[in-house]
Amino acid sequence: MRMSFLRSHAEVEEDEINVTPMLDVVFIMLIFFIVTASFVKESGIDVNRPEANTATQQDRANILVGISANGEIWINRRRIDLSSVRANIERLSAENPQGTVVIQADEEAPTKLLVGVMDASREAGVYNISIATSQDQ
Repeated sequence: MRMSFLRSHAEVEEDEINVTPMLDVVFIMLIFFIVTASFVKESGIDVNRPEANTATQQDRANILVGISANGEIWINRRRIDLSSVRANIERLSAENPQGTVVIQADEEAPTKLLVGVMDASREAGVYNISIATSQDQ
């Protein structure tokens, strides 16, 4: 009689489904997708970009610099002066050495300011610089 009790108890245990390995796989996949996800970066202002017939898509724009029509410079949603552009780009470039600089200048932005931001980027050691435009429709 005692032997039959042990068999029925063992059979009950075999009918249960162990979900622990499945949860481990789900959590590992979640961590993988979070780590590999690319996050949207913004300069901090909306600008009216000039149109260009030869505009191409820039895939890895890691350092975005915005220049407004009234001469304000924005990096990471913070307004900065031209004198601090170099330090900010050096810091962001140190975080991601393969990063490129994309300048989102308003079509009414002063050209002198655009050239100043480009010079500061080169002085910071980043020579891959692009100017954001809109494709001519």
